[in-house]
Amino acid sequence: MKRDFGNWCVERSPFGNNAQYWLRLWLILISSVSGVLALSPTGAQATDVKDYSSPSTDIRQSEIEKPATTVDEWLTQIAQTSVVQVTGVQANPTDKGVEVILQTTQGEQLQISDRSSGNNFIADIPNAQLRLSNGDAFTFRSQNPIEGINEITVTNLDANTIRVTIAGETRLPTVELFDSNEGLIFGLTPAVTAMQPPQQSTTPQETPAAQQDQPIEILVTGEQDTGYYVPDASTATRTNTPLRDIPQSIQVIPEQVIEDRNATELRDALETLGGIGSSGTRGTGANGETFKIRGFDVYNDGYLRDGIPYFSLGTLDTNDIERVEVLKGPASVIFGAVEPGGVINLVSKQPLFEPFYSASVTIGSFDTYRGAIDLSGPLNESRTVRYRLNTSYENYGSFRDFVNGERFSITPTLTWDISPNTSLNVYGQFITERETIDEGLPETSNGVVNIPRSRFLNEPFSEFRQDQFNVGYTLNHRFSEDWSVRHALQYLQYQPVREGPTFGFASGLNESTGELARLADYADGTYRRFFTNAEVIGNFSTGSVQHRLLFGTEYRYRNENPRFAFPDSDNYPSINVFNPIYTRTRFEPNFNIFRDDNISVVSVYLQDQVELLPNLKLLAGVRYDNFTQFRTQEFFPDPREEFEQTDSAWTPRFGIVYQPIEPISLYASYSRSFAPSFAGSRNADGSPFEPQTGQQFEVGLKADLSNQLSLTLAAFDLRRQNLSTPDPDNPAFSLQTGEQTSRGIELNLDGEILPGWNMTASYSYLDAFVSEDNTTPVGNRLPDVPENQFSLWTTYEIQNGDFEGLGLGLGLFYVGERQRDLDNTYTLPSYFRTDAALFYRRDNWRAQLNIENLFDIEYFRSGNYSFAGGGVNPGRPFAVSGTFSIEF
Repeated sequence: MKRDFGNWCVERSPFGNNAQYWLRLWLILISSVSGVLALSPTGAQATDVKDYSSPSTDIRQSEIEKPATTVDEWLTQIAQTSVVQVTGVQANPTDKGVEVILQTTQGEQLQISDRSSGNNFIADIPNAQLRLSNGDAFTFRSQNPIEGINEITVTNLDANTIRVTIAGETRLPTVELFDSNEGLIFGLTPAVTAMQPPQQSTTPQETPAAQQDQPIEILVTGEQDTGYYVPDASTATRTNTPLRDIPQSIQVIPEQVIEDRNATELRDALETLGGIGSSGTRGTGANGETFKIRGFDVYNDGYLRDGIPYFSLGTLDTNDIERVEVLKGPASVIFGAVEPGGVINLVSKQPLFEPFYSASVTIGSFDTYRGAIDLSGPLNESRTVRYRLNTSYENYGSFRDFVNGERFSITPTLTWDISPNTSLNVYGQFITERETIDEGLPETSNGVVNIPRSRFLNEPFSEFRQDQFNVGYTLNHRFSEDWSVRHALQYLQYQPVREGPTFGFASGLNESTGELARLADYADGTYRRFFTNAEVIGNFSTGSVQHRLLFGTEYRYRNENPRFAFPDSDNYPSINVFNPIYTRTRFEPNFNIFRDDNISVVSVYLQDQVELLPNLKLLAGVRYDNFTQFRTQEFFPDPREEFEQTDSAWTPRFGIVYQPIEPISLYASYSRSFAPSFAGSRNADGSPFEPQTGQQFEVGLKADLSNQLSLTLAAFDLRRQNLSTPDPDNPAFSLQTGEQTSRGIELNLDGEILPGWNMTASYSYLDAFVSEDNTTPVGNRLPDVPENQFSLWTTYEIQNGDFEGLGLGLGLFYVGERQRDLDNTYTLPSYFRTDAALFYRRDNWRAQLNIENLFDIEYFRSGNYSFAGGGVNPGRPFAVSGTFSIEF
C-alpha cells in the first residue's frame, strides 16, 4: 500500500484532488481585488498640549467637528475618520520607565478619548484597528513594567476602536498628554500610596526611590525603522517574544544591514553573524549551498521561510526578505527533525497599509547587473485588503573564467482582514535561475594547488538550472483577547538540472603531470514538499503566575524522484590544471541511478512561556514526531531496492530567564534535537540505524545597553550523537558509536551607539572536535570550522547640516584557519577581509557604493564536499557595486 501511495504522489501533488481547489482559491482571491483602487489618506497634524489626567476628555474633537468649507478640509476630515491600522506594538525601557510604541504609518491622525475605572486609566482610540504584523496575536500585554503599574494592554475594543488600558497598583495613575515631533505621548505617573501625590518640588536625590516619579510613555508614531536593533523575534518560540525573554541564543540580521551591505544573497548577509560559516557553492552540491552553525551543517528543514520549512538547491536571495533570524542550538521542539546546530528563518516582506513603491538598480564588477521592484499598499478604501509584490532580475559574471549566471524571482503576497478578529495571508513565489557549475580550485594532501584564483576547471557548458515555486496561506483568528488560532499551509516544488563534468567525485589529481580526472555528471528530478499545521495560542494565569501557551499539530510530506547519470569509471577527458584545454563537448546522459523517496511526518508539540515573577520567566516545551520513510533506489542494471523505516522521538526544551534589573537577562537552557537516518543505510544485520540526536547546554547574558543597543553573551556545550563510524571488524558496514562536540563562546553587539552611528559586531570561539569514534582520532577538529571568527559592520550617517544624509560604512571580517576534512589532512589559512561603503540619502532616493575586499587579499572562502578532490572556493577579489534606489 505504501509503495502504491508513493507512486501516486510522484504523478500528482501531495494535495491530491485538493490541488485544484487551492489553486482556484488563490486565483479567486487575486481576481476579486484586482480591480479595486487604492487610497492614500492624508494626515492631520496635532498642535495642542494638555493635561488629560481627568477622565472623559475627548482629544482634538474640535478639530474635526467643524464642517468643511474647502476641498483640503474635506480631504482632511476623510483622512481623520478613516480606519488607521496599528501594525505593531513595542515596549522599550527608557531612563524614565517604559516607552510603549504603537506602530502605524499615520500616527498623527489618531484621536484619543480617555476615562478612568478604579485604578485603571483607559484610553480609546477611535477609527483605529490593531493588526499586529507578526500575525500571532491581536493583543499586546506588558506585565508589571515598573513599580506602581500592574499591567499595560493594547487591544481591539471593536472593529474601529483600539483600547489602551494602564492598571495602577494602588490608585489611578496621573496622566499628561502632549505632542512631540514623534507623535502623541502619554506621561503616566503611578502613585505609590493612595494619600500622597507625586512630589513635584524634590529632586530624585532627595526623594526616596519608591516615591520618585516614574513616567510611562505611550508613543503613537509612524512605522518604526529599528535600524540595526531588533527587540523581538518569533523563530525561537513561534510567538513574537522579546529577545531578552528567550533563554537561547538568537541573532537577527535586520533589513537595514542587508541594504547597507548590499547583501543580495543569504551567504553574504550571514557574514555578520558569529559562529556561522558556509561551505559549497551555489547550485553544485547535492544539498545546495550549505551553512554551518556552531560547527554543524544546516540541512533540509533547517531552512525556514516565515517559520515554514523552505529549501532550494539554488541561491537563496534576499530581495523579498525583511530580515533573517538565526536560532542557534537544537530546535526540534519547534521545528522537528533538524540538525543540532540551529535553524535559519527568512522573514518575508509583508503587505503595507500605505502605498509604497520602490525600485533599485545595481551595476557591479564582473559584468553584474541587477534590478528590483517592491510594490505594496491597500486595495480598498478600508485597507482590509492589501498586497505586496517583490520582483528582481540579476545577470552576473565572475572573476572566475567562464562563470556567469542569471536569476529572476517574483513574490506576490495578499493579506485580507476578513473581520476584526480574522486575517488571511496568501502568498506565492516563483524563481528561475541558471548558473555555471564551478567547483573551485583542486587540492592535494598538501593543500590547494597553486594556480591563479581565476582558473576554471569544469567546462564552459557546465550548468545548474532550476525552476522553483511555492504557494500557501496563513489564517489567523482571535476568539478573545487571550486566545487565538493560527493555521498555515504551503506547497513547494523545485526542478533542478545539473549538467557538466565534475572533478568533485573523480579520482583526483596527478601531482606530477597536473592532469585532473573528471566525470560526466548529469542529474535532474522533481522535488515536492507539502506542509500544514494548526496552532492554538493562549494567555492565562494560575494565581499570580502568567502563562502563554502554544499547542500545535503538524503534518509534512516530501516526495523526491531524482535520477543521475553518474558512471562508475572516469569517462570524460581530464584537464591539465597548469595548461587547461577545454573540450567543450556535451554528452548524452545515460541515467543509471534512480530514487523515489516518500517521507511523511506527523507531529504534536506543546510550549509554555511562564512568568513566575516579573523578573523570572520559564520556557518549557516538548514535541513528539513520527517519521515514516518509504524509499526505493536502483543502481542500473541491478534490480530496484525498497526500504521502509519508521522513527519516533520526544524532544524537550527547558529554559529559565532571570532579570535582576529591567535591561539585564541571565539565562540557562537545555535543548535536544533528532534527525532520522537515511532509510537505505543499514546495520550488518539489516536493521535500520537509530536517529542521530543532539543536545545542548547553554548559559548566557542579554543586556539592553540603551533603547537601541543590545549585547548578548552565550557559552554552550553542543553534542551530536549516534553518528555512523566504520565497523573495525567489518569495514563494509558502520556502527553508531560516533560523537562530535562543539563548545564555545559567542559575543554579539547590535544597534545604534549614537544618533546616526550603527553597528553590528560579533566574535565566536569554537572548539569543535571529534569526541568519540572508531577510526578518526578523538580530538580531531571538525572540517571548515574556524576556532576564532570575528565580524564588524558599522555605518555612520551625518544627521544635519549641508552634508545631511551622507554616510560611510566599514566592514571587518576575520576567519581563523580551518581543517579541510575530518582526518585533518591539511589546513585552510585564516584571512582578514575589509569591506567599505559610501552612501547618500536624500528625500526619497538613495545612492550607494559598496566595495568588497578593499585591499584585494587572496583567501579561500569555503570548501566543497569533502577532501579527495572536492575543490576549494577562492574568495572574490576587489569588487565594486553601485546602487541607486528610489521610493514613491
